[in-house]
Amino acid sequence: EQPAGAAAVADHVDRAAEEAARGGHQAAERRRGQADLRLAELRESHAVAAAEAGDEPAEALAGAALALEGELAAVRAEAAAEPAARRALAEAEETEARLRERQRAAERRAAVRASRHAALTTELAALRAEIDQARSGAATVADRVAALGGEAGALGAATTAARLAEETADRRKQADAGLADAAYRAGFDTPRAAAEAALPATERALLRRRVDAREAERAALAAALADPEALAAAAEPPADPEAARAALAAATGRLRAASATEAAARARRAELDALSTTAAADATDLAPLRADSHRVTRLAGLTAGTSPENEYRMRLETYVLAARLEQVAAVASTRLHRMSAGRYALVHTDARAAHRARSGLGLLVMDAWTGRTRDTATLSGGESFFVSLALALGLADVVAEEAGGPRLDTLFVDEGFGSLDEQSLDEVLDVLDGLREHDRSVAIVSHVPDLRGRIPAQLEVVKTRRGSTVRHHTG
Repeated sequence: EQPAGAAAVADHVDRAAEEAARGGHQAAERRRGQADLRLAELRESHAVAAAEAGDEPAEALAGAALALEGELAAVRAEAAAEPAARRALAEAEETEARLRERQRAAERRAAVRASRHAALTTELAALRAEIDQARSGAATVADRVAALGGEAGALGAATTAARLAEETADRRKQADAGLADAAYRAGFDTPRAAAEAALPATERALLRRRVDAREAERAALAAALADPEALAAAAEPPADPEAARAALAAATGRLRAASATEAAARARRAELDALSTTAAADATDLAPLRADSHRVTRLAGLTAGTSPENEYRMRLETYVLAARLEQVAAVASTRLHRMSAGRYALVHTDARAAHRARSGLGLLVMDAWTGRTRDTATLSGGESFFVSLALALGLADVVAEEAGGPRLDTLFVDEGFGSLDEQSLDEVLDVLDGLREHDRSVAIVSHVPDLRGRIPAQLEVVKTRRGSTVRHHTG
C-alpha cells in the first residue's frame, strides 16, 4: 500500500504569509522611524515658533500657545503609535515562533512518512522475491506458462504498481523538498514546525487587516514626507534635542507668564467694567451739575476775561473801573488842557490790547496840534509828568464826588518837576496855584532849585553827620 501524500492543513502558513508578516514588521519599523522624524520636525517647529513669539501682547501669545498645544498633541499621538508598532512587532515575532514550531512538526511528520516509505519499499522487494520463487516452482509447462502468464500479469501489475509507487515516491520527495524549502524560506527549521506554526484563518485575517492598516499609514506618511515643506525640513541639519527641550521649557515659562498676565488682565478688566458702570451711573447723576458747572464756568470765563466770548479779555472789575476811568479822564483833561496850553486831552479806550494783554483800562492822549490820538508812551518826560499830575488831581476829584464825603484838601506831589521846561513848569504851577485858591494845600517834594524862589513856604531837610534837621522858610 502506497503512502498518501501530505495534505495541507487549513491554517498552514505558506511563503506568502511569512513574507506578508515580515513586510508588516518592516513597515512598522519604517513607520516608527518616520514618526521619530516627524516628532523631531515638530519639536523644531515648536522651537522656531517659540523663538518668534518674543514679547508680544497676551492675546497673540495665547493663540500661539493653543497652536503649539495642538501640534504637541499630534506629536504625542504619533509618538504613542510607536508602542503600538512595537506591540505589533512583538506579535509578529510570536507568530513567527509559532510558525517555526509548526514547521518543525511538519518536518517530523515528513520524517515519519519517509520511514514508512522505506519500509514499504523493503516490503515490495520481499514480495518481488516471493513472486520469483513462486514462478520457478510450477509443476508443468502449461502450469508454468499459465503461472508465468499469471505471474506476467502479476508482474505487470506489480511493475505498474511499482512505477506508480516510484512516481508517488518521487512526487512525495519533490513535495517534501518543496515543503522543506518553503519552510526554510519562511524561517522554519522543518516543515512540521511550519505546519505547527500555521495561523488560524481568523488570525490571518486579523493580521491581514493590520498589514493593510500599516500599508495605508505608510502611504499617508509617505505622502506627508513628500510635501515640499517636509523635504525642506528634512534637508536641514538635525535639531538639537537639548536645545529643543530648553526652548520648550522657555516657551512653557512664557506661556505660563502670559497666562498669568491674561488672568490678571481679565481681573483688571472686570474691575474696570465695574468702575465703568459706576462711572456711567455717576455721570448720569452729575449731568445736571455738569450743566450748572458749564454755565458757571462760562460766566466765570466771561467775568475773568479768559473766555473767547469776551473779545476784549476784560475782567468784570475792569469793566466797572473803565466807567470810572472815563470820568477820571474827563476831569483830568480839564487840568491837562491848562497845563499843556490847550494841546493835550485824555481819552479812555477799551480797544483790545496786543500780546494777550488785558483790555479796558487804556488811555490815549488827544493831540490838538495834529488832530490825532497818541499813546501815552510817546510823551516826553515832562509831558508824562503833567499828564500823571492831571490824572492824580482828576482821580481825587472823582473819588471825593463818588464817596460823598470830605474832599481831599491836601495833595503831595513828589518829583517830576526837573523834567519840565520853564514854560511847562509855569503852567503846572499855575494849576497848583489854582488848587490853592480853592482852599487846598499842595506840598511839592523836589530837588529843583528853581522852585525855591516860586514857593513861599518851604520845609528844607538838611543832612549832617549828626543826622537830618528840618528848616522852615517863609518868604
